[in-house]
Order: sequence, then structure tokens, then C-alpha cells
Amino acid sequence: MASKMTFYYVTLVLYLLISEVFIYTAGAAGECGRTPIRSAAASLSRCLSAEGNARATVPPTCCTKVNGLIKTAPQCLCPVLLSPLAKQAGIKPAIAITIPKRCNIRNRPVGKKCGS
Repeated sequence: MASKMTFYYVTLVLYLLISEVFIYTAGAAGECGRTPIRSAAASLSRCLSAEGNARATVPPTCCTKVNGLIKTAPQCLCPVLLSPLAKQAGIKPAIAITIPKRCNIRNRPVGKKCGS
């Protein structure tokens, strides 16, 4: 009986390790490059007040983070705004996508449609 339980635990641990390798590999080839979307979304935490309210003033620190994200990985912006982490935080994508314009970022993605 003990050897059967050991076999199941070893199998479970191997499965989890193999799953982690596949998840890491898939994440490395994503829209945000080697940065996981969850980490990129967390880096925009300074924007929370502006992402839920179209009339809220966008904090300068938020504009700096968004500008940096657009410069390093412009294709990453929409996946970040549509990420599960963003949805859990109550972010409204239709409002969040207006932040680059509200920050007066010149080289922002124009006409970018998230989720369509």
C-alpha cells in the first residue's frame, strides 16, 4: 500500500514539473516576450485608478509605465489589459485602452482593437 502511494506522489510531482516546463516555454514566446503577461499586468498597478474610470486623472507614474511598455513591447498592451489579472482587478478594457491617449503618448498603437 505504501509503495502504491509513493508511486502516485512521484507521478504527481513529475507531472507538475513537466507542466511547469511547458508553461514556462509557452510564456517565453508570448506577446510580452520573456516577461509573463501576469508580471506585465502587475507592473501597471499604478494605473488602477485610471483603468476603471474614464474621467480619472492618469497618474504620471502610470504614464511612465505604459510608455515604457509601448516602447519595449507594443504588442503586449492589449494582452495585458485583457489578462485574467486585469479582469480580477475590475479593470474595464474599453477604458484602460484609452490610457496611452490620455497620457499624450505620441507613438502609441493607433486604432488598436483589443479582443476583437
